[in-house]
Amino acid sequence: MAIAYLSLGSNLGDRLGYVQQAASIIGMTKNIQIVTSSSFYETEPWQMNSENWFVNAIIEISTSLTPEELLIVIQRIESQLGRERTEKREYTDRTIDIDILFYDNRLINTEKIVIPHRFFHKRACMLVPMLEIAQDFVHPLFKKTVSELYDELENPEQVVLYGTRI
Repeated sequence: MAIAYLSLGSNLGDRLGYVQQAASIIGMTKNIQIVTSSSFYETEPWQMNSENWFVNAIIEISTSLTPEELLIVIQRIESQLGRERTEKREYTDRTIDIDILFYDNRLINTEKIVIPHRFFHKRACMLVPMLEIAQDFVHPLFKKTVSELYDELENPEQVVLYGTRI
């Protein structure tokens, strides 16, 4: 079984509800078990033109799915919860966004999937919840812990504790 970390975020509609629903569906999915989860955090949008703040959380999962199979599952869940994707690869408001941050210590860079998440080290909305559940996790590319990466943030977006764990 592999250990993976998923980031869950929403900035449209019932933001907290969408994140909770996504976690619930993930937890009920065959070949996936939730190991632990962070609290909920409210975060300002990062590199996008929106007034809508996000509710974010991170879950650690154990899975027998390959990274590619996991991506298919999370994209299906996003669609189920009303996520609309555009042809443009720009950031837009969304009901739910689920990203694979890490999959064991693997480095994957294909046309369909990039792991670790390419902006993890630059985004407080991912680093702060990850600090809560896995501060000593070592980024497989940068060879630094989550704590060290957080300490190196240059311009972190605002992150505020929003609620208890999933």
